[in-house]
Amino acid sequence: MITINNVKMPLDSTKSDIKAKVAELLRVKVTDIKILKRAIDARKKDEICFVYNIEVSIKGDEAAVVKKCNDKNVFISRKEAYIPPICEKASSKSKVIIVGSGPAGLFCAYILAKAGLEPLLIERGKTVDERKLDVELFRNSGILNTESNIQFGEGGAGTFSDGKLNTGIKDVRIRYVLETFAAAANGTADDILYMAKPHIGTDRLIGIIRNMREEIIQMGGSVMFEHKLCGIITSGSAIRGAVIEHNGIISELECDSLVLAIGHSARDTVKMLYESNISMEQKPYAMGVRIEHSRKAIDKSQYGKFAGHDKLSAADYKISCTPDGKRGVYSFCMCPGGVVVPAASEEGMLAVNGMSEFARDAENSNAALLVGVAPSDLDSNDPLAGIELQRKTERLAYQLGGANYKAPVQLAGDLITGRASHEIGSIMPSYKPGYTPTDLRECLPAFIIESIRASLSIFGKMIDGYDTYDAVLTGVESRSSSPVRIKRDSITYESSIKGIYPCGEGAGYAGGIVSAAVDGIKCAEKIIEKINNGKIAT
Repeated sequence: MITINNVKMPLDSTKSDIKAKVAELLRVKVTDIKILKRAIDARKKDEICFVYNIEVSIKGDEAAVVKKCNDKNVFISRKEAYIPPICEKASSKSKVIIVGSGPAGLFCAYILAKAGLEPLLIERGKTVDERKLDVELFRNSGILNTESNIQFGEGGAGTFSDGKLNTGIKDVRIRYVLETFAAAANGTADDILYMAKPHIGTDRLIGIIRNMREEIIQMGGSVMFEHKLCGIITSGSAIRGAVIEHNGIISELECDSLVLAIGHSARDTVKMLYESNISMEQKPYAMGVRIEHSRKAIDKSQYGKFAGHDKLSAADYKISCTPDGKRGVYSFCMCPGGVVVPAASEEGMLAVNGMSEFARDAENSNAALLVGVAPSDLDSNDPLAGIELQRKTERLAYQLGGANYKAPVQLAGDLITGRASHEIGSIMPSYKPGYTPTDLRECLPAFIIESIRASLSIFGKMIDGYDTYDAVLTGVESRSSSPVRIKRDSITYESSIKGIYPCGEGAGYAGGIVSAAVDGIKCAEKIIEKINNGKIAT
């Protein structure tokens, strides 16, 4: 098959227009085309266009056509497809328990079930549909369910986010993850297969997760909700079982393999595992704020005269800088046309995140502005010290907002001039259940606040109006990644206790929906390889 990269086309181009352009480039008749990737080129605001990578079907000698073109962007493509492994000894009744149904746990269970095993997936929270109701209740009333919220429940923390599916890693499994999501969407999310920055949206992701769970069950797996891991059972240096709590009742489940896909907010579980002598260590993470601007203002800055074009969704951005004498600041999980949402999972603490639905048509656009926190910033060598700094910051934010889950907010202009905010300007905060204008210096470490403060004018030169006085800063964004890494062997993926597999973002091995899903697949492969006595069968 012939592939052509970097085909630039006007925004209003149709598939027929693209096909004609490809035929002109190849100088042959084209029978069909398939869009492999579509990106927006907005570097020149008066010439914004789409850039395509295209798979082309022709009649005749493909190699001869490619050679005649003599263009590095035209070549014969050879696809490397991921083939899920098969468990040759599925009849051995190996007992596998997966803790956590975020993308890491979900894809681990999916691959294991597809291989012929019967994994048990346990989740401390509720089904995705029940969880949605708890999230909305918290947003509308400030009533927090500590076991069913934006952090805990089917689908994991990424379910109520922007639903970004782009990732910085390169792995053949990525395409498999996207194709599995698309198949589970029953034809409603095929765009994720070709978008340069695929975005699935919370509204679509909910149905996809539900459908994947049902498929896991159909393949022989099982899922238990509102079941929390509260202990492990070992024999020597190997896992033998898990202690589970459900509605106050404690029970024990036997297992040969235990996958810890617990997510980055299961702080109580991490503490239990540490006290159970599972080796872990501090790792770098980040904290900061959410910044909100008018969606239309960001669109105009990014798209110029093309802002509002019906072929362009809300504009995104990715920016970073290192102000003189300060730490690096970077945007994270940018939510075009989205809202800031409550991400707390513990009483008396306040954290925020960003969320977008597929349409990305809310009034504001927001992003996290984060500053790195290194192990050297912590007061202790305790592996859990990073968690305690997160908690300290979240407690201060809770009190600063009014001790009622209203978020502390500050105008960018007030932060720059070094004073507290007392009222809101032209940009209304999207955070529910409410907000309190205040001084964010009272809840975040000084090195974070001062770095963000110094970065705003620099970002204002990158994106017109970014440092506008009325831009809203909401605190605190403290859950961007895990401050702990549960150690695992680089070859077997097992922890210091054999048969336990730390997995995904919460264990410190991923950062985002797709990379977590890929890590879940890898852990499933390691379990199958162990059952197959060192052989991966495909």
